[in-house]
Amino acid sequence: MPIPSSSSALPRIVIVGGGAGGLGLATQLGHKLGRSQQAEIILVDKNRTHIWKPLLHEVATGSLDADLDGVVYSAHAVKHGYHFQLGTFEQLDCNAKQITLAAITDAKGKTLLPQRQLSFDKLVIAVGSVSNDFGTPGVKDHCFFLDSHEQANRFHDHLLDSFTRVHQAHEQHNATTGGQQNQLNIAIVGAGATGVELSAELYHVTEMLKVYGLSKMTADKLSIDLIEAGPRILPALPERISASARQELSKLGVNVRENTRIAEATSQGFVTDKGELIQANLMLWAAGVKAPDFIANLAGFELNRNHQIVVKPTLQSSTHDDIFVIGDCCACEQADGKLVPPRAQSAHQMAQCVETNLVNFFNQQPLQDYQYVDYGSLVNLSRFSTVGSLMGNLTKNSMFVEGKIARFMYISLYRMHQKSIHGSLKTFGLWLTEKMMRVVRPRMKLH
Repeated sequence: MPIPSSSSALPRIVIVGGGAGGLGLATQLGHKLGRSQQAEIILVDKNRTHIWKPLLHEVATGSLDADLDGVVYSAHAVKHGYHFQLGTFEQLDCNAKQITLAAITDAKGKTLLPQRQLSFDKLVIAVGSVSNDFGTPGVKDHCFFLDSHEQANRFHDHLLDSFTRVHQAHEQHNATTGGQQNQLNIAIVGAGATGVELSAELYHVTEMLKVYGLSKMTADKLSIDLIEAGPRILPALPERISASARQELSKLGVNVRENTRIAEATSQGFVTDKGELIQANLMLWAAGVKAPDFIANLAGFELNRNHQIVVKPTLQSSTHDDIFVIGDCCACEQADGKLVPPRAQSAHQMAQCVETNLVNFFNQQPLQDYQYVDYGSLVNLSRFSTVGSLMGNLTKNSMFVEGKIARFMYISLYRMHQKSIHGSLKTFGLWLTEKMMRVVRPRMKLH
């Protein structure tokens, strides 16, 4: 079923993926081209709401309520000059300049909308990335992932169940419920930013449980194994940041296991390549990312080994000038031969470049090449600490920051994201609302 244009005279720009880059791009193009009726802007996403991906570990622990802090695409679209289509990207016909969206079904499997075709004049693929299990046996069957807020909510539900189990087992004072019933063992594979920040956040929410009636589930009942195949945690960041973060995690009680490779995931826990069983009640996999699997099935693109789409310096696909690619699914080579890293700041910068190029196209001006600028990295260890480096490759030597200054900079990153999709006034209003809501709602989500 083809989806007609709102005006046959308007060129149509379709953006697939409402992550940090896609939503920001749709917002800005809506302001510059949609409102002035120069183009029809359509954002497509399989979810109804947006959550900033670096905050998914807080959704998983209950520190952030996705139902309250998420951006509803349909409502946001009305205010910012673009249209929203709920749907899952399924097929692409480059020659016909048409994408296919999968049928939408309800919880009982009843079809709400049939498979649909959506034509485009310009297409932007911004579908992000998913966790890479590297084909490790048992991971898909036994592990949680944090690729979306739905997955984060599932982890949160099981985490609350586990907190309740440990608390009530202690209240019963029943010797037969000892052992595993009185302990919560969590194993996290992958000591990048997600794994490190989640480890600290888990200790933070455990300390808050006594305020909400789960006083027996204390930090000493929590055991976290953070597992990294490489020689150190946070391998993509400077060594000083890695060492500082490791020290803070050790103080909290996290068992950091470096140089540990996982061979298999079972119902009891992870099995290392040396045959050791790391027991766990909850297992989460955060070891590496890759482009979504369906990208490999799209004909007509040049892909690298991680199934990312190879692009020109202008972020146009290397094979189709009318198709742009941004974010984690984009393979953009820098001057030194390295690929642009899959980070939130990369997606934001790419969105800004494509915004400029699409506006230039409509104004019949030349397109610009994308240049990645590393503004540094920050890792937030909940309320315990924040560490990072500022300025990245803007100076010869990165500036190491920690403590309150680093925490302020980390929070500022989220505010900058909010500003890009809401504007300054509403961002200030959201900040003020958050302050007031802390008075009337729990500090963690308990349902």
